[in-house]
Amino acid sequence: MKIIKKIAIALLLIGVSISCFYFLWLSPRYTVPILAYHDFNHRGGIAITPENFERQMHYLKENGYNAISLDKLVEGIRKRENFVHNTVVITMDDGYKDNFTYAYPVLKKYGFPAMIFLIANKIGADENFLNWDETKEMHKNNISFGGHTKNHVSLSTIKEKDTLWDEISGCKEIIESHIGKRIDYFCYPFGSFTEEVKKLVRQAGYKGACATNLGHDKLNRADVYELNRVSLRNRDNSFSLWAKLSGYYNLFRRRKGVEYNE
Repeated sequence: MKIIKKIAIALLLIGVSISCFYFLWLSPRYTVPILAYHDFNHRGGIAITPENFERQMHYLKENGYNAISLDKLVEGIRKRENFVHNTVVITMDDGYKDNFTYAYPVLKKYGFPAMIFLIANKIGADENFLNWDETKEMHKNNISFGGHTKNHVSLSTIKEKDTLWDEISGCKEIIESHIGKRIDYFCYPFGSFTEEVKKLVRQAGYKGACATNLGHDKLNRADVYELNRVSLRNRDNSFSLWAKLSGYYNLFRRRKGVEYNE
């Protein structure tokens, strides 16, 4: 009986410790995962196949995830709101043609909003990228657009302030002139940014900006111009997908430098 009693006490203490860890330390550090995609094909690297994208979106729907717009997330961060767990934001970089042919129908099917960051000088000029008519159609169906510079340059390597301003503000002007809507968000190509770059992004009128890496604010609690994201890949299995969607992935993820490209 003494052994059983000791085991019971030990299990109770373990349970209390786990509960304290979760409710007092882990749960308050929950952050809404911002998912990052690029193109949707069968090549390696950062691309993901249409089949895997469909599978991941189906997983979100079946497991009750609440997909919200990037704008709603940023407004909530500014107001220091606590988001319900299982909240998620979907973003895509560059504006490839297959964002329209593959991803858009799936997002429409599940009713998920998304943000696509456009390389302004590629849109309507390169057959591998979206055209402006496609962006207008997508905009009518819950897809928002943001800036990703004019020419997809590594901003931290540019020393001329006029060139930086043109890539950041000029990108915004081009996109707004074509879609007829204000764009409020920016994404740093290659995750490359500096404090000066962030300052210019604010001055250009963007309400927030995304990186591809872990910056200084791991929890996206205050600096909405350095929002951390999570890249989803073909190699993600059920466990890694669950981990990346948990809202705690960045807490245990190895930090990379601000110029690191996922």
